[in-house]
Amino acid sequence: MRMRTLPSPWPGPARRLAFLPVAFALTASVSAQPWDTFSDTWVATDALGRSLPNYAQTGPPRPDKTVAIFYFLWHGAHVQGGPYDISKILAADPAAMRKPDSPLWGPLHAPHHWGESIFGYYLTDDAAVLRKHAQMLADAGVDAIVFDVSNQITYKPYYMALLRVFADVNQLGGSAPKIAFLCPFWDPDRVVPELYRDLYQPGLFADLWFRWEGKPLILADPARLQTTEANVQQNTATRLEPGHTLGQTFTVDQPFEQAGGRFPTWNTPDAAMTLSLRRAGPGGDTVARRRFELVPDNAWLLLDVQPAQPPGTYCLEMSDPRGTVGWWSHTGDVLPRGQAHADGRPVAGDRTLRWTLRSPAAHRLREFFTFRKPQPDYFRGPTGPNQWSWLEVHPQHVFTNAVGHKEQMSVGVAQNAVGNRLATLSEPGARGRNFHRGTNDPAPDAIWHGYNAAEQWARALREDPRLIFITGWNEWIAGRFSEFNGVRAPVMFVDQFNQGNSRDVEPMRGGHGDTYYYQMIAHIRRFKGVRPLPAVIPKPITVDGRFDDWQAVTPEFRDTVGDPVRRRHPGWGKAGPYVNDTGRNDLVAAKVSWDAAHVYFYARTREPLTPPAGSNWMLLFIDCDRNPTNGWLGYDRIVNRTSPGGQSTTLETQQGRGYRWGTPQPLPVRCARNELELAIPRSALGLGTVPAALDFKWADNIRQTGDWSDFTLDGDAAPNDRFNYRARLRGGSP
Repeated sequence: MRMRTLPSPWPGPARRLAFLPVAFALTASVSAQPWDTFSDTWVATDALGRSLPNYAQTGPPRPDKTVAIFYFLWHGAHVQGGPYDISKILAADPAAMRKPDSPLWGPLHAPHHWGESIFGYYLTDDAAVLRKHAQMLADAGVDAIVFDVSNQITYKPYYMALLRVFADVNQLGGSAPKIAFLCPFWDPDRVVPELYRDLYQPGLFADLWFRWEGKPLILADPARLQTTEANVQQNTATRLEPGHTLGQTFTVDQPFEQAGGRFPTWNTPDAAMTLSLRRAGPGGDTVARRRFELVPDNAWLLLDVQPAQPPGTYCLEMSDPRGTVGWWSHTGDVLPRGQAHADGRPVAGDRTLRWTLRSPAAHRLREFFTFRKPQPDYFRGPTGPNQWSWLEVHPQHVFTNAVGHKEQMSVGVAQNAVGNRLATLSEPGARGRNFHRGTNDPAPDAIWHGYNAAEQWARALREDPRLIFITGWNEWIAGRFSEFNGVRAPVMFVDQFNQGNSRDVEPMRGGHGDTYYYQMIAHIRRFKGVRPLPAVIPKPITVDGRFDDWQAVTPEFRDTVGDPVRRRHPGWGKAGPYVNDTGRNDLVAAKVSWDAAHVYFYARTREPLTPPAGSNWMLLFIDCDRNPTNGWLGYDRIVNRTSPGGQSTTLETQQGRGYRWGTPQPLPVRCARNELELAIPRSALGLGTVPAALDFKWADNIRQTGDWSDFTLDGDAAPNDRFNYRARLRGGSP
């Protein structure tokens, strides 16, 4: 269903959503209209002092660029007690990695958390967390989340819970990411039909399907979905010499769509050859042909046969070698109704062979989805077109489509690799968050800076593919092992280990907090571009509680609809229950105006405002000088913290360090139904003249602990999390 496009309150190109009129008052009918928050124009500076790039640094939006991120549904399906937090276990006993029988560990193979999410040890069906994920990822510019179902479990109850929440977000005008699945690498033939049967065939939540080339995307090898017949017996490798051919005849009793064999290259890095399918025998008509480049050693390669060929006798022929390449064969007669050939003449034995029978069910799947074969290897790169990576070591490969366009690259936060070997993240030398320039950076703050991700982003931005795949958002857990890939240790964790050797972007409790989230946003903006920040068009304002004079003021600064925090859900094992009822006033829009003596602020909520009371009602934070190094999180002034009321309120100036405020000064304020307006003398803001810009933020019912997470975990903030609105008053940067 296509949404009707309406005029925008901001000039410039649309991004992802149509717009609502400026004066639109939110009512229940918002479910039928998108609500663009213009999050790409929000500003933020993280705990390391890194500010998000703006329009002048990124250029305009690039609608042909897409970002996806790996997302995990398994929080709840594999609970075996706990939560067992590896970081806390090692803090309690630094020698625990040498003690597999320590009572601190969970059972062998049981999931262990590498750390704690900012949202706690949550379960995937926690609606409050899912709603927050939808908001944070949309704010970041993420277009799609890709569920990991590569372990043969689809987690249907959990993806359905997520889809219900994401659909509700969109019904309120939001822009939740679309969804897709990464299926088992080598045997997707059970998972893909199951997903089709349970989700796609009945058309459930179709507006949330991530489409590529016009069809729902699924990361799976389509060649492995069909019924195959094969000769896999081999005891010799026959090399193909230049100017010669190798062949194998075979007879099929049903229509077939693919034919191929297994080909050694003796580790030749750039081996290539051509496969041809001939009717009847070596001298028959050619019905299909393909050139295979960069042939992996000992790979099964299949030639697509379109249209499907009828029953009969055929010959698969190998020719035109480059480098060292051959065909795995057997000296005995092991393929009934088959014959090996060399240069068109029969020879003893048979060659490896596999052909795929035409399956109506598999054909239906291939017609319904856009398939991209997932490459599990971190080092090899693509072995053919229409493959995607999910994680690679630096420098990552470019994955191309069937016509050779740069289609996809991966960006990882960390990689469970040691040297050129697949390893565990708990092994010495694994490529952690601080890995770059060929080694793990020993600087104490290197983990916070995300050097590994930054190096991978730099490579991806240089290559500039159509889509960047980030690993990942919220994996958090890894099973405990004692052996992996031929390496043994008393305790091992493969995909996650601790703060430094883990690969989640979702903010953590303590540690690096939300620095990886804002690092990701900065790079997404450089990849996708952003819209320019329009200048404020001020109008005369009278603080009288009538609000009609605000309608001509632009722009309208917007916030997510339906996001005040309301949470009540059990946690993982003994964690939780998580209860938070701080959500109260749902902030949806704000404006700024000024005149010779005052700066005026306006806020609107979705429903009528609660009565003004307490120290956390409708707080207004102002960064007058746009300097994040002073004030509290850069904020120099706060309004409404003391004596909020319907006719007057107070302004306080930040003092010293931290969340400390000075003597309250009275201000006029008016409230009516769901709107609020107030005036602040420019002198009280330290503004002798109208500044180029100022940053501000509204927040209701936050706990005021003095931590950045106040804006993420409680009440409602506009804009969300650490973001600010920037009112560009005159001559400021766009």
